[in-house]
Order: sequence, then C-alpha cells, then structure tokens
Amino acid sequence: MKNFLDDNFVLETDTAQELYHKYSKHLPIIDYHCHLDPQMIADDYQFSNLGEIWLSGDHYKWRAMRTNGIDEKYCTGKDTSDWEKFEKWAETVPYTMRNPLYHWTHLELKTAFGINKILKPETAREIYEECTAKLQTKEFSARNLMRHYNVEVVCTTDDPTDSLEYHLALQKEGFEIKVLPTWRPDKVMAVENPKSYRTYVERLAEVSDVNISSFSDLILALRSRHDYFAKMGCKLSDHGIEEFYAEDYSSTEIEAIFNKVYGGKDLSKEEISKFKSAILYEGAIMDWEKGWTQQFHFGALRNNNTRKFRQIGVDTGFDSIGDSIVALNMSRFLDKLDVDDKLAKTIIYNLNPKDNDLIASMIGNFQDGVIAGKIQFGSGWWFLDQKTGMEAQMNSLSNLGLLSRFVGMLTDSRSFLSYPRHEYFRRILCNLLGNDIEKGLLPISEIEFIGKIVGDISYYNAKNFFKF
Repeated sequence: MKNFLDDNFVLETDTAQELYHKYSKHLPIIDYHCHLDPQMIADDYQFSNLGEIWLSGDHYKWRAMRTNGIDEKYCTGKDTSDWEKFEKWAETVPYTMRNPLYHWTHLELKTAFGINKILKPETAREIYEECTAKLQTKEFSARNLMRHYNVEVVCTTDDPTDSLEYHLALQKEGFEIKVLPTWRPDKVMAVENPKSYRTYVERLAEVSDVNISSFSDLILALRSRHDYFAKMGCKLSDHGIEEFYAEDYSSTEIEAIFNKVYGGKDLSKEEISKFKSAILYEGAIMDWEKGWTQQFHFGALRNNNTRKFRQIGVDTGFDSIGDSIVALNMSRFLDKLDVDDKLAKTIIYNLNPKDNDLIASMIGNFQDGVIAGKIQFGSGWWFLDQKTGMEAQMNSLSNLGLLSRFVGMLTDSRSFLSYPRHEYFRRILCNLLGNDIEKGLLPISEIEFIGKIVGDISYYNAKNFFKF
C-alpha cells in the first residue's frame, strides 16, 4: 500500500518514478496560458490570509461547496469573512475525494506551505493559521511564489483595450520571470448585445486612436492594438468560442452587419455567425503575419443558471460542457487559412471529451512539414484538467498523432497556488510512459530517449515552439 502524496504520488512503477525524478521534476515551468492579474505581480502582492489566496474567484471550489450544501454566502458572499469561507471549504474537502480538487488542495498545501496534514474540519483552524502566518512574510509574496515554483514564463490573458501598463512596469524593472500579455479579443465578437457592443467599440476607438465607423475601421483599430501587444512581447492569441465560425461572407455583407449592430439593432443568427467568422479570420491573419500562436478554447456552455447569473454574474461556477457539432466548421476555418498559406501555429482545446479523437485527427490535416507540431491538440482544459481527462487527451494524441511533439501543460488559473498542476500533469505523463515500458509496449533500451521526450513535453517543446 502506498502513502498518499508521497514522493512517488501517481507514479505506479519504478520506471515511471525514474522518468519523473530524473527527466521532469526539476525543469522550469512555462505557463503559456493563465489568468493571473499582472498588477498583482507588478505590485508583488501580499495575500492577507489563506482564504483570500485560495477561495477568491475559485469557481471550482464554489461548485463543490454548493454541491455539498454550503450556502452561497460562504462562496461569493460579500459580508462573510475569509475564515468563515475557509471553514466551509475545509468542511467540504473530505467530500471531494476522487474529484481533482482533493489532489490539488493537498498538493498546494504540501508544495507551497510544507504542510502534509489532511485538510478537514478538525485541522482547519491549525492549517489556516499556519498558512496565514506564512503569507505575511515576504517569502510568500506573489513574485516569490512564482520563484518558489521555478516559473520561467507566464502569459496572462488580456483584452485588446487593456493598457498593459503592468507588463510594461515589469519589463522596465527587469523582473527576471517573463510576464507576457496574450491577445484575447472575445469582446470584439460579442455582438449579441448591441448596446454593450457599441460601448466596447467606442472604448477600442479611444485606446487605438482610430475613429471607428465601419468594419474596416474596426480592423484598423484592432491592428493598431495587435501591433502594440506585439511590441510588449505578446506571442499568443487566445479565443474562447462556443464553436468554430467559418461562414462565407462578402465585405459588403460584413460592413452592413457592423453598421446594423453599431446602430443598436439586434442581429439575426445568420448575421452573428457571419460577423464572428469575419472577426475570427481577420484575427488569424494578423497572428500569422506576426508569427504568433493562436489558441482556441471551444465547447463551453456558459451561464446555465439564469437566476444565479442575475444574482452574481459570470465566471461563478455555472458553466458546463457543451455538445455542439464542430468538425466541419473547424476544418473549413483551418482550411480557409491554409489555402492561402496563412495558417499560424495553432492550439485547439476541447471541453467535451467526445471530441478528443476528432481533434487529434484534425490537426494532422494541417501539419506543414516545416514546424514540428505546428497544429497542437491542447492539454486537458477546465473540466478535463484532471487525471482521467489528461490521460484521455494524451492517449488520443498518441494514437492519432505525435505525443512527443506536444507542448504540454498550463494552469489556465487565476491563482498563484495553481502551479502544482504542472507537477500533477508531469507525474501523469511519466506514469503513462513508465507503465508502457513496464508492460513491454515500449523498449526499456530506449529509456534515455523516452526520458528526453518527457523533458520535451514538460518544458523544452513549449520553449522552442513559442520561442520565449
């Protein structure tokens, strides 16, 4: 019987243990997609207590707490103390067994704070006070937590209208960890609400110093901001889309659609689809011109609970896996770019595991024989960034593509305590390969090369792919 969370956690065989400890464990972290607040890094933010750093904004934990019968005031309530929220989280943790939250919780306690105790009501106060005391010291500031986890690069998620002032401040200061922006133009596509869309376009016009009165002007303004992001070191775009958009359209149609929505009129479903197709395509061309990597996160069904959406808003734990049909439009979108040889490096993340084999086979259609792994099947995302989901993603990629060219894991998190997700991924990767060797499915004589593959997926592939 193995001990929980020992040095060989997840690693089921001697060979898996060798792969992890020798080839992966000590490599730096490249977190090429996250939602960290750059201001907190620039300010070297000091967290006041464990509840703040752990529960603020964490909809994963909120979902579990609600499921455990915990009142909303202990999740998103404004008048509930951090300790009271943490106490209810500690009450919930024992009931999260077999949910990835149980593993993440104890990995974070162990790797950040050196605490090996199990979190439960009986240990809650002791753990809270010990961690809170440590968080008061400079060793546990935002920047020092990043240093503690051997982070080399972080790519935040930023709207085209963002000033990037904190990225600039970090660059001027010479902070040794690269903190780079990522272009996230989702609001440029959000034409479902004409009033909100006009407000956003007016803001974009202001920051880009481009008078926007047409679709062509909109693209000019976006190009101006895209150029500024590039100047600030941006190397990736990211798109949160329900599905891929690849409708045929004419410039006349798109100009008319823009005028209609900018004038405050609701668009038809067909007009929305055409407009989003145009924005997605134009943005992809900009990315290709600059040599960026474009990322697409698709398949979420958002804001399912209308009552809770009205009460507490977006990103509060009421999203789920969607089941849209994606293959045809994904193919059409990629092909439209490839026909003109303007398809940028691309990473595609799915939220529905039914699409694993679909994506793993789709990316093979658009590899160019020049850039290794040019089109990537992204790591398990959101509901799939757990052991079963990551194994399924890597198995599909292995069966239908080249796992060895995979750019690996990212946190996709708003928390400075989420870096153990990289360790969790690396352990799962080494366990997959180690078990194959032990079963005779891979040759033990090639363990050094397999170790190189482990190191590449853990770190080197991302470093070379993004050219950080």
